[in-house]
Amino acid sequence: MQNQDYLKLLVEQLHSTTVATLGADGHPQTRVIDMMLWDAQGVYFLTARGKAFYAQLMEQKFIALSATQGKIAVSLRGRVKNIGSEKLDEIFEKNTYMQSIYPGDTRKALEVFCLYEAEGEYFDISDPAHVVRDSITIGGKKAALSGYMVGAGCIRCRLCYSVCPQKCIDITQKPVVIDQHHCLHCGRCAEICPKQIITKAGA
Repeated sequence: MQNQDYLKLLVEQLHSTTVATLGADGHPQTRVIDMMLWDAQGVYFLTARGKAFYAQLMEQKFIALSATQGKIAVSLRGRVKNIGSEKLDEIFEKNTYMQSIYPGDTRKALEVFCLYEAEGEYFDISDPAHVVRDSITIGGKKAALSGYMVGAGCIRCRLCYSVCPQKCIDITQKPVVIDQHHCLHCGRCAEICPKQIITKAGA
């Protein structure tokens, strides 16, 4: 799937997400926030100006979010910006339950935020023997390197393959190649490698 497919999935299927910011005490704080719209610019949600969440968004301008349904999950972390009442009417049109929560002019208490620069991942364990993992980016943000990589010096001993839960290591090549779209990031390959040339990206 493409980035736009993942954003559509996040908004239209998963919809309710757990969003994290830092609380006044400096510790992580979470709440459930619905993702209301998506487009080429990012993902949109809203909150009321009187909430602590609003103050945190205005100060920190950064969130992390996760959403899951069944065996599918999407996570993102990145920068947010306040766009005021822009898209507010469109949000209420497409998310009609909001009209009962904030009827009439009471919606004026709300302001819209856009997650406009972010990176994260899609993770699907619907088929436990063949998990699927993919990177998601918004706003030209580069996907962070993750997972395990095989370096020079591989002797193709196949020990890594023998302990890989997903058997997602191509041992026909030298060095062997780990398929990042199916890797669990469990690290067993790195632990057993006799040459210790399998390393965690970004570590």
